[in-house]
Amino acid sequence: MAKYELSAADVQRLMTDPSADARVDAADKVSGAFGEGALSAEARSIAEDILRVLVQDAEERVRAALSQNLSRAPNAPGDLAAALAADESDRVALPVLKTSAALSDADLIGILKAASPARQVAIAERPTVSDALASAIVDTGNEDAVVSLVGNDGAELSEPTLTRVVDDFGHVERVHAPLVNRESLPVTVAEKLVNLVSDALKEHLVTHHALPEETASDLILHSRERATVQLAAENSADVGVLADQLAANGRLSASLVLRSLCLGDVSFFEAAMARLAGVPLNNARVLIHDEGRLGLQSLYDKAGLPKALFPAFQSAVQQARAVEGERTDEDPEARMRRLLEHVLTEHEEIVEDFGVDTVDYLLTKFNKLTADRPAA
Repeated sequence: MAKYELSAADVQRLMTDPSADARVDAADKVSGAFGEGALSAEARSIAEDILRVLVQDAEERVRAALSQNLSRAPNAPGDLAAALAADESDRVALPVLKTSAALSDADLIGILKAASPARQVAIAERPTVSDALASAIVDTGNEDAVVSLVGNDGAELSEPTLTRVVDDFGHVERVHAPLVNRESLPVTVAEKLVNLVSDALKEHLVTHHALPEETASDLILHSRERATVQLAAENSADVGVLADQLAANGRLSASLVLRSLCLGDVSFFEAAMARLAGVPLNNARVLIHDEGRLGLQSLYDKAGLPKALFPAFQSAVQQARAVEGERTDEDPEARMRRLLEHVLTEHEEIVEDFGVDTVDYLLTKFNKLTADRPAA
């Protein structure tokens, strides 16, 4: 690419034409050439002299033309970028605040303190935002800026910064979705969000973030309980989607499957087994509900679940099926309590193979259901 050459004659011509249109053209030409980085050292020096005059022009259009071009220039002089960022006009300041690489974190943090809400939002939308700058944005208390910040994939947000966002803005519903949909969230932050967000966002937390398994189990149980109020189990297509999402994110563990089954969620168990075994859901249902042992056994083996635990799974399936098939006025929690009691008392291998965490979870559920049982 040929280099742009600016001469003293160019400077003279640009400065002597008093019209605003001429100055706008000059600003556009010089800052555009500067932004492309194709100027020789001498021409660059001349261009900077011209720009330092034009940045003080009384005509907003002139300064706006400079801002648009210099905001994209990786080698823009810092003093020019700072002058444009401090301009009284948002039309001039916002492009530089949003994209200029010539502004340092220190510059931007200093600007934030007295910036208008619109300028704070522009800074939050920069292609990259360091954690120090992100923390300063949260300090502003500007809800719009925080929404833009947490929705910015280029923002580096540490656990302390995210925790402050949840603590200070967790009550703001429009912060929830961009926060939950970030690529990764620390466990501590995800747990804080569990009790704040909608059911749909809770499901995303379960399937895409590393929540503790007991929390994930609770959320799956609660969402499934709500779903079955509205849909018959055979029509609950959402369980297949949930199982697929959990598996895709490495969250469909044997422990989670066992917990769901022990809590009576046969529909989720069917979907989970179909996903783990790589077979259609209808086929999995047929095998699970086969009166003989071989159907469930073959599906279980294909799913790659621990062989030693097959008796516990088989017993839980039989018990859950019996509980579901009974014509009784017994409430769902009582049936769940009965199923849990059966599994926990009949199968000590759950402790040995799944560890105390799963057993403690199931016992906690059983104890809560027992404590909540109305007096006879």
